[in-house]
Amino acid sequence: MKKIIPIKKLGQNYLKDKNIIEKIVREIDPGKDDQIIEIGPGLGALTAGLAEKSKYLTLIEIDRRVIEELKSRFSDANIIEGDFLKINIESILERRRTVKVVGNIPYNVTSPILFKLISLREKINESVLMVQDEVARRLTASYRTKDYGILSVILSYFGDVKYRFRISPNVFHPKPKVHSAVIHIYFNNKRDNELDEELFIKIVKASFGHRRKTLKNSLSNGIFKDYDFSAIDFDFSKRAEELKVSDYVYLTKMMQP
Repeated sequence: MKKIIPIKKLGQNYLKDKNIIEKIVREIDPGKDDQIIEIGPGLGALTAGLAEKSKYLTLIEIDRRVIEELKSRFSDANIIEGDFLKINIESILERRRTVKVVGNIPYNVTSPILFKLISLREKINESVLMVQDEVARRLTASYRTKDYGILSVILSYFGDVKYRFRISPNVFHPKPKVHSAVIHIYFNNKRDNELDEELFIKIVKASFGHRRKTLKNSLSNGIFKDYDFSAIDFDFSKRAEELKVSDYVYLTKMMQP
């Protein structure tokens, strides 16, 4: 295979450290009958470890330069050339199998990928992702902290996200300017049938839209500007980071039609 130069606009940083690769494989703990979906396998460094454990491996790669190499090395895998965000994931899921998603996620598409995984939470059991360390700390932040935000709240409602370990820039090529971290998301399929989940997400997003302002001002400056908040028994003088996930659930139920 000819030398592949990582593409900066795709956020490509190839993992090269065997110890870290083994650690990530242990974290996702692929069973032989699990379906493992890897986002952006690149040169296949992590893929090799996953292929030793699972018979049902699906690789989704946007960079066509590496497709033939992946097909040659992992002939038993289902290899899909395309953008994870644009692919109908439900159409490629193996029926009645535990589904786990793994990948090294570029910063510029972290949020869209997480929201897509959330939308698939009834089909996907777990996800182990490498993200920027700063992002990982925001995703796992507790309320009343500066890192607490939209995804902290939403992920905490739809699943359980754990910060696992930090990764040095030295284990990648090219070497990024920041540290990375591995997070593990366990999706919760239990639904609150009384909660309008789409409205819940909109309220959380609007609340953090102006996080220095009170909740009432933040919500009034967005899509809820015409809403009569005086009709709800709730303390709107608080700021978004002062509310627990349960507070957002309660607020959503109070604002539902």
